[in-house]
Amino acid sequence: MTPYITVPLALIAAPLIGGLLMGIDRKLTARVQGRVGPPVLQPFFDVLKLLSKSPLALNRVQVFYAYLHLAFMLVVVTLLAMGQDMLMILFAHAFSTIALVLGGLCVRSPYSRIGSGRKIMQILAYEPILVLLVVGIYLIQPHSFMAGSVLEAEQPLVMQLPLVFLAFLMVVAIKLDKSPFDVASSHHAHQELIKGVTLEYSGPYLAVIECTHMIEKAVLFFVIAMFWATNIAAGLCLAAGAFLLLIVLDNAFARLHTRWMVRMMWSLPMVAAVANVVWLYFKKA
Repeated sequence: MTPYITVPLALIAAPLIGGLLMGIDRKLTARVQGRVGPPVLQPFFDVLKLLSKSPLALNRVQVFYAYLHLAFMLVVVTLLAMGQDMLMILFAHAFSTIALVLGGLCVRSPYSRIGSGRKIMQILAYEPILVLLVVGIYLIQPHSFMAGSVLEAEQPLVMQLPLVFLAFLMVVAIKLDKSPFDVASSHHAHQELIKGVTLEYSGPYLAVIECTHMIEKAVLFFVIAMFWATNIAAGLCLAAGAFLLLIVLDNAFARLHTRWMVRMMWSLPMVAAVANVVWLYFKKA
């Protein structure tokens, strides 16, 4: 399938899949907590309702960063759909998050700024794991950072990078603001900073951010599925298992402070990921 077909399909499918995952997440979380919960399509209803509201922003820079947040995430989807360089995908993903941080910092709300500060701490906690993931892919397919090369691997990534995979699951928990890592914004009112970094966004501009979150959720679980890219069914099962595991962890743990998050991510997950990459390096040598 040519990029002229795969890229538009990916750009359309990403928010749809991400929205469905968000709806299923909310429904299962409600069931775990003994509630009925909203319908599965509620995230789409929320976005449509936000789009129907009058646009309101504190300043133009805030609006610019919201659209920049979305634009870089669309770049991530495009590069993944084309099987391009994982380093470029990593940079585009980081720029998308940084745009959200700057959007929270460009207003005078103390709660929004605190949320942005905590988002920066999240980046500090998980970004090295993503770098190690890219290095691991490079070692598996020598001299190639291309995402498409994962399909050519003799064994699934999860078989060669098991510790990196476990560390990446914790990265996904941080990116999706799952407990105990929901320190920058809250989707289930687990903390005092309700919505945190997105507190001062409303109407269509908040809809843009929500759409970006849908796309990001789809991207993260697509990467999880890539760990078993040699078999589509196994990859989907791996992503589904990770999805359910994160929901269980989200409801089993309370939110913890940012220093604990960074200290924890830079200890066991980091050491495990480094050990996995070093072992793979000597194995390929």
